Parts: sequence; C-alpha cells; structure tokens
Amino acid sequence: MWSVALVKMQRRKFLNTCAAAAIAATPAFTLAADASPRYYARARLVQPDGNPLRATAVPPHTNLVFHYPFAATPCFLLNLGRRLEAGAPLRTADAQTYRWPGGVGRERSIVAYSAICAHKMSHPTRQVSFISYRADRSRGTRGSRVIHCCSEHSAYDPAQGAVVVGGPALQPLAAILLDYDDQNDGLYAVGTLGGEMFEEFFSKFEFRLSMEFGGKARQPAGDTCQVVELAKYCRQQVKC
Repeated sequence: MWSVALVKMQRRKFLNTCAAAAIAATPAFTLAADASPRYYARARLVQPDGNPLRATAVPPHTNLVFHYPFAATPCFLLNLGRRLEAGAPLRTADAQTYRWPGGVGRERSIVAYSAICAHKMSHPTRQVSFISYRADRSRGTRGSRVIHCCSEHSAYDPAQGAVVVGGPALQPLAAILLDYDDQNDGLYAVGTLGGEMFEEFFSKFEFRLSMEFGGKARQPAGDTCQVVELAKYCRQQVKC
C-alpha cells in the first residue's frame, strides 16, 4: 500500500515539473490576456451636410475627424492610399495582446483610430490640435506618414495598427473598428480595439468637456457620425 502511494506522489511531481517547463517555453506574448474588441452602437459616417460619406470619396493622406463612440471622444479617419493588411500582434499598456485587422474599403486603404494620444491624452479640440497625421516629414517626427503628437513627441504608424514608433507613449492608439458596405460604399463605426482611455479622458478633462458639450460628453455618438477635415474642425494645428 505504501509503495502505491509513493508511485502516485512521484507521478504527480513529474507531471507538475513538465507543466512548469511547458509554461517557461511559451512565448511571453501568449501568456498575456487577449484584448477583445469592444462593440458599441453601429454609426454611419456622414459628411458635414448629413449625406453619407462614400469610402471612395475619402481623400488620401488628409486628416479627417469624427467623434465615436461618445459625443466627446475624437477619432481620426485616414485614407493611406494603399492596401493595408493585418500586422504583427500589438500590446496594450496593461500587457493585453491583439491583432489589428487592417484597412477597409474597396482598396482596403481606410483606417480609423482614437485621436486621444496614449501618453498624456492630447487630442483635437475646437481651439487647437497638438496631434495629427503627417503625410510629409516634419521637424520632430520619425519619418513621414505618422500620427505625431507635439505635446511629448509620441509618434504612431497608422499603417501598422498605430503602433508606437517614437516618443514616450506606452501603447498604440486604440483602433476604431470600421465596417464597409460594398453595396453602397458606406463606412460604419462599430467598436474599438486596443487600449481605450475613455474613462481617464473624461476624468482629466471633465470641466472643459462639460462646458463644451453641455453635459453630454458621455452620451453615445448616435447612429451617424459627422466627418470633417481637421483644418475645419479646429482653429489651429500645432506643427513641430
């Protein structure tokens, strides 16, 4: 009887040792929890006059802004002018991994991201924007065709899921998930993917947002989101 118990104990010890070795051999990123998409109300992107925005009419390499998933949370809509495929796994500041799905539209060249910088939450306002997409090389940027924030010089590559390519930001910009309807050439915002910063954003800018949005900053964006050029949305764009 004693020998049977001993054999069982040794067997358990062996299995535990094998399990520990398997975990140690697993790549680090697979141990982190996956960041699942967060879906909000489906909202069609429309022009300033209220007419639907057609994907084929989105101008290439132009800063366009809309608000989603809340009335006060700004986003960039960009046509990068080339087909964009899903890239390597990305990681949030709290070590969750996810895979950006790539571009949408007939040419799969259209992307959208939260316009709230992942470092200190600089974002476009009606008065000024310190963050924008740079089609050409600018002083302080690491190359051209990046989203660059002049507050602390964080830079993101929109062609690779807005991965950080410079500066102190600890995670990519949150992606805005888009649906494309090839029947009507329409674009729809449906959710987010990656590191949301909405609660921190509302807390940090609560007073200003309440003044600007009349207490409606946290309201859902609605079933349509108006898309405007950044140059027409804010009075001044800071270049650096």
